[in-house]
Amino acid sequence: MTRPRPSIGPALAGAVDLSALKQRPAAESAPGGAGTGGPGGVEVTEANLEAEVLIRSSQVPVVVLLWSPRSDASVALGQTLADLAGADAGKWSLATVNVDTTPRVAQMFGVQAVPTVVALAGGQPISSFQGPQPADQLRRWVDSLLEATAGKLAGSGDADQPEQVDPAVAQARAALDAGDFDAALNAYQAILDTQPNHTEAKGAVRQIMFLQRATTQRPDAVAVADAAPDDVEAAFAAADVEILQQQVEPAFDRLIALVKRTAGDDRTKVRTRLIELFELFDPADPEVIAGRRKLANALY
Repeated sequence: MTRPRPSIGPALAGAVDLSALKQRPAAESAPGGAGTGGPGGVEVTEANLEAEVLIRSSQVPVVVLLWSPRSDASVALGQTLADLAGADAGKWSLATVNVDTTPRVAQMFGVQAVPTVVALAGGQPISSFQGPQPADQLRRWVDSLLEATAGKLAGSGDADQPEQVDPAVAQARAALDAGDFDAALNAYQAILDTQPNHTEAKGAVRQIMFLQRATTQRPDAVAVADAAPDDVEAAFAAADVEILQQQVEPAFDRLIALVKRTAGDDRTKVRTRLIELFELFDPADPEVIAGRRKLANALY
């Protein structure tokens, strides 16, 4: 049975997401380790989503269980998945999202019912299902994930082998952990100078540059732009603030409307900024798809 892909929202965009750049966890928990919450696996919050799901899924497949303690089926499914993860000894990682205590994370996955399970590899969803499943069927499903991702991810699948991190990447991450955006940006840019297609560095540079700009905008930027709708710089500031507040569609619509009202260099400038904002997110994000369609209509 073909399962629908989950709707992935802004916080699952790119190699480094907006919320995680503000507060990246200092250490990653081992899959299924002690001290994690919920039915089993690593408990996912907004603070550790990037590390435990996105970055981790570049090493091994990550199976995310969206569950609720009010659902016995959720708890039972989590225990079965935890048992499978333990048996597979680090070949894949189990992460759990309590939809009651972390509704924003659940919303990012577009969850409509619990339990829902989403598997990710390389930061992208590759398979999902809803509802309880018998253990033997889960075993086959996990095996199919491992087969589909074999040799395609950086992890060795051996829990006893520590993650091998490029020293330059480690330096960049350390600067990010310390909240030193300037140093992190310089470190990631140095990586891009020698490895132009480095996924994490590309995503990090985009996100850090956005955060540096957006977090310095005046708090009344939206009101200022609303009062002067044809002021390009005011519109840019307002869009930054709206995206920082997760008001993505209004930010896109603000600049698309400005594209329609401008011409020449101003129009090019607005279009360029809008495309830069699109690139902060997963290209498959529904709001990005809608935004690109609206931009095309505005231009042609």
